[in-house]
Amino acid sequence: MLPRFYPILDTAVLAARGYGPVAAAEVLLETGVRILQYRHKPAFTQAHFDEAREIAKLCAAAGAFFVMNDRADFALLLAREGGRCGVHLGQADLPVASARRVVGSDIVIGYSTHNERQLRNAAPQPADYLALGPIFGTTSKEQPDPVVGIENLQKWRSLSAKPLVAIGGITLGTAPAVLGAGADAVAIIGGLFQEPGLAGLKNLSRVWLDLTGAPLAS
Repeated sequence: MLPRFYPILDTAVLAARGYGPVAAAEVLLETGVRILQYRHKPAFTQAHFDEAREIAKLCAAAGAFFVMNDRADFALLLAREGGRCGVHLGQADLPVASARRVVGSDIVIGYSTHNERQLRNAAPQPADYLALGPIFGTTSKEQPDPVVGIENLQKWRSLSAKPLVAIGGITLGTAPAVLGAGADAVAIIGGLFQEPGLAGLKNLSRVWLDLTGAPLAS
């Protein structure tokens, strides 16, 4: 089952707000988060792969699921080191069918869609879950796709039986409507960092977990 609260550790967003990805991962996992995606859009270096590996190890120790954005090869390498790993692909990344041949049948694949056509086309693809967005306006992408909106989310939900993650500009105030429109989970990036410091991140993570009905860590 896909956890309803799906935090994404975007390295650019984290850097702009003064957070380290590993430290942020530790805090989120401590509060009870059960899925984390590592997203690094610029060119990968050894340091970034090591950072992703460290977060994957933290997820494994916490019994959480780790997702590598874009890189099927890295997801496979990390899965072979232990833990539950997946890869999340965008429209311009390696095609889902090709990625499936790379990672095999045991690694979860997520796939981003941004409109009705893409969602229809994604339905038969060998992805385990789909993402749809941006539901609202977002600042976490330099060139975001057109806003989907709640009405289209609800209208298009029946196009695929796969679990659906809503993403893009979702706030604590709008998340209930997004889940009510048919999303199985909400992916949150900037909405994790509305309070200062790691203490603020911990507090917001607990609020998100409570709002989405996820169990809180003791």
